[in-house]
Amino acid sequence: EPSDTDAGTIIIQHEVIASIASCATTEIEGVKEIGKKFASGLLTLMGKKTSAIKVAIDSNAQVSLTIPLIIQYGYNIPEVSNKVQENVRAALERMTDLPVKKININVQMVQQ
Repeated sequence: EPSDTDAGTIIIQHEVIASIASCATTEIEGVKEIGKKFASGLLTLMGKKTSAIKVAIDSNAQVSLTIPLIIQYGYNIPEVSNKVQENVRAALERMTDLPVKKININVQMVQQ
C-alpha cells in the first residue's frame, strides 16, 4: 500500500518484502535453504527471477507470508520454524513499519 509523506509517496513492492523475509530466514541456524515452488523453477529457467516466498497484504495493510523451508538434518523442525517466524517478523516490522499478521512455514524437506 502506498504511504504518503510530506516529500511524496513510498511504495514497497511485494518483492522487497519477500527479499527481506528471505534474508531474515537464512540468518537462522538450521535453515538449509528456502524451498522452491514449481513455477519459480520454471521461471528461473526462462531467465526470470522470482521468490518462492508468497506475500499477501490485506485491506488493513497487514502482511501475511508463506515461506517454504528446507531444514538442515538434525535440527528441531518446530524450533527452527519458530525462530524463522520471530526473525522475519522483527526484520519486516523494523524495515517497513508494516504490521505482520501471520508467517506460515511450509517445511518441504530435510537435507544434510
